[in-house]
Amino acid sequence: MHKIHTLENGFKYLEVSNTLSHAKIALQGAHIFYYAYKGGENLLWLSEKSAYEYGVAIRGGIPLCWPRFGSIDESLQQHGFARTMLFELLSVNENDVSSEVILKLSDTPESRALWNHRFELVVRIVIGKTLQISMSTKNFDEKELFITQAFHTYFRVSHISNVVIKGLQNSYYLDTLIDEKHKEREPLRINQEVDRVYMDTDDFIYLYDKDRVITLKTIGSASTVVWNPWIEKCSKMSYMDKNAYKEFVCIESANAFDDFILIKSKKIHTLSLEVSF
Repeated sequence: MHKIHTLENGFKYLEVSNTLSHAKIALQGAHIFYYAYKGGENLLWLSEKSAYEYGVAIRGGIPLCWPRFGSIDESLQQHGFARTMLFELLSVNENDVSSEVILKLSDTPESRALWNHRFELVVRIVIGKTLQISMSTKNFDEKELFITQAFHTYFRVSHISNVVIKGLQNSYYLDTLIDEKHKEREPLRINQEVDRVYMDTDDFIYLYDKDRVITLKTIGSASTVVWNPWIEKCSKMSYMDKNAYKEFVCIESANAFDDFILIKSKKIHTLSLEVSF
């Protein structure tokens, strides 16, 4: 079952449900902001202060960072423009246990003023026993495209002190807070601000939280970002309560920094993520 909802300000989102799961996806940014399994609570973290209005990114869920991750390109806004642009809903394919949603963003005069390329970005989301999402970039230009990108996933946790992240051991990472590279030797625990880009990571990452394990399987990526703003930065961030840092951790499947993607003319690159809760 699916239905498009329109808020008083015109903001639209798609609600889908089946016997296993329930999700809400904003048409702006193809942004999943709610996913629950078998009638449970939202497994993604979502700020109670999030704005649902065009031109403003939702705080929480799975924002799409595209065609840039971070702020390495001064000509583009941080994390690119896809997360604040309206996608076209192409199809919803459903059965009792699964719902497939396909959305598309194509270049426009507005996008070409920001980033002068002809492209098509197709996002495929499957809501079922697991949460699957992919974004496929097709280059319609004669010249090659350069992109960095990420699924900026906010995972809701019982408390940040309960979190242990495994699967990053032996990977080198850039600590962007001090601009230094180090090697991760132990499972990661978070007790301070963390903003790290791990390079050459495995396809599987595991988030341990009290009495559950969340498994992330990524294809089309060799980098993983781990982020938590901690106390000081959290208190200054827009659309976020000052204590929100205790409630989530971001583990982002990415093509970031040295893991950038060059897409030749008429070719496609796909980044995909499957999350098992």
